[in-house]
Amino acid sequence: MFDNIYKNKKVLITGHTGFKGSWLTIWLLSLGAKVIGISKDIPTTPALFEVLELEGKIQHHLLDIRDFNTLDEIINRERPDFIFHLAAQAIVSTSYLEPLETISSNVIGTSHVLESLRLSNHRCTAIIITSDKAYDNIEQIWGYKENDTMGGRDIYSGSKGAAELVIKSYYHSFFKLDQSNVRLSIARAGNVIGGGDWAKDRIIVDAMIAWSKGNKVEIRSPKATRPWQHVLEPLSGYLSLGQQLYADISLNGEGFNFGPRAEQNRTVQELLVDSSKYWNFNHDNAFIITGNILFHEAGLLKLNCDKALFQLKWQANLEYKDTIKFTSEWYYDFYNGDKDILDKTISQIREYQCMAKEKGLVWTE
Repeated sequence: MFDNIYKNKKVLITGHTGFKGSWLTIWLLSLGAKVIGISKDIPTTPALFEVLELEGKIQHHLLDIRDFNTLDEIINRERPDFIFHLAAQAIVSTSYLEPLETISSNVIGTSHVLESLRLSNHRCTAIIITSDKAYDNIEQIWGYKENDTMGGRDIYSGSKGAAELVIKSYYHSFFKLDQSNVRLSIARAGNVIGGGDWAKDRIIVDAMIAWSKGNKVEIRSPKATRPWQHVLEPLSGYLSLGQQLYADISLNGEGFNFGPRAEQNRTVQELLVDSSKYWNFNHDNAFIITGNILFHEAGLLKLNCDKALFQLKWQANLEYKDTIKFTSEWYYDFYNGDKDILDKTISQIREYQCMAKEKGLVWTE
């Protein structure tokens, strides 16, 4: 997998205790990487990081990336071969309550990672993850391309757009130069679902918690359309980008979208109806529409991934039905307590890899 590039390599993940970060950690461990994690805290209770007992399997640091001196000390001491920067304040609703916290985490925090790399200048392949919400969303019917305008109507989106400008500036000022040993690329993905997410204001999370108690889930925007994507999809993109950037300097400074297949655009209502089947729910008993919209939510947002297909030969692996199956089965097994959830997580990664190999996806080589 990934040309065995991660085996015995030091890989630093910021935001490793989060939902995406925990899945990335367990996947990299399975690939033979030596993982170093930096996160501000354990973000939720429960948390996938704790459920999988990852602390004892990696070098684990609880650290706010806005503490530049400590962050810089770790990066200089460990000199990781790869960095995947995921740490962020990632909840849109929280950005309305804590706008300065969101801006400082997502913009200043990212700047600190880049500045530490500039100062160390050791050979490092850095994948900086932002978001599909970095694009200025005018709710167009076609997907956003990598050369579209950055921006956003809410603080979270604006912070991600601002981070993109900082990344671009650091690249052109420092990492583009011949004397730089750092290679850097940007990765963007959209809404991801999958087992082990317990962040607030996530429709799947709310549904699984409610259904585990035999309750209906309250939803605000049943007709809102999202390109629902399993968490392993963008992670395969990040890992593929890291693999190829390590070998090919022409990818230095490039940004890539990693989104699902076009057929995975579904409304919130469709998502819940399809997910409820794995819980033996009649969909009439699965949810209730409240109409209580507390903050602006985009009605339509999707990515164009032609560049990733053309330059990286990356494409999405799962169909919509597979995404629902992976996600619903993981939560059902967790809440019913009849299976080892670490084994379940690893088995889903293996199944995902097998499905990709059957399709001949290049990163499986």
